[in-house]
Amino acid sequence: MSMIAVRASGAEAVTAPLEAFVACAHQMLDPSTPEPARRAMEPRVLALLPALRALGVFELFELRDPALRAWLEDEMAE
Repeated sequence: MSMIAVRASGAEAVTAPLEAFVACAHQMLDPSTPEPARRAMEPRVLALLPALRALGVFELFELRDPALRAWLEDEMAE
C-alpha cells in the first residue's frame, strides 16, 4: 500500500522515504533536468538516507547508475 497522502486543503504531499528517493533519483538522472534543479534535490536525498538505511534499502537493492551510487556511498561513509 502506498503511503502517499495529499492534504485536501492544499497541494502539499507526504511521501514515503523510498518513494521520495526514487522520484528524486529519476529527476537527478534525467538529462533534461536543469543543473540547479539537480543541486536543489541533493539535500533532500541526503536527508532521506537515514530512513532508507533503517529500511535496509541499500542491502536489498543496488543502484545501477555508477555516479549516483558512488556519491551516495561516499555520503554514507561519512
